[in-house]
Amino acid sequence: MGAQAETTAAQASFVDDYLAALLARASHLISAEFHRIVQAGGFSVGEWRILATLTDSPGRSVGEIARVALNKQPTVTRMLDRMEARGYVERFAHASDRRVTLVRITAAGQDVVAGLLTLAKAHEARVLEPLGAGHAAELKTMLRRIIELNEAAD
Repeated sequence: MGAQAETTAAQASFVDDYLAALLARASHLISAEFHRIVQAGGFSVGEWRILATLTDSPGRSVGEIARVALNKQPTVTRMLDRMEARGYVERFAHASDRRVTLVRITAAGQDVVAGLLTLAKAHEARVLEPLGAGHAAELKTMLRRIIELNEAAD
């Protein structure tokens, strides 16, 4: 960190220099605009997160979906019930452990979320563009590392 950055950090209030507060504020600011688009498309933010989580997956457990989609498992189960009734997701038994139920997105679910995925990628590109490609990639790498280290601690 350069001298100017150190001085600025030293002068910053607690919440202006506290990682959790910075991440929360950045997430809120970045997400708010896109969440309006999701809701205008007829989905709750939770439903969007579930569909996005399932998009590139052959199937995930309800617990894993809850962890990635940032919701409690009972809430995710209720959303999955509604989404399954609408034909967007389906449940199936794990191949080697029949006690585990997995969830996957259906073709209909993939069709309805495809447009939102395109909009999400465009939104992300607009947000990251001022950072430049190198810094944007570095930021994502660091965030994935923070997540990995903290999930391992759970």
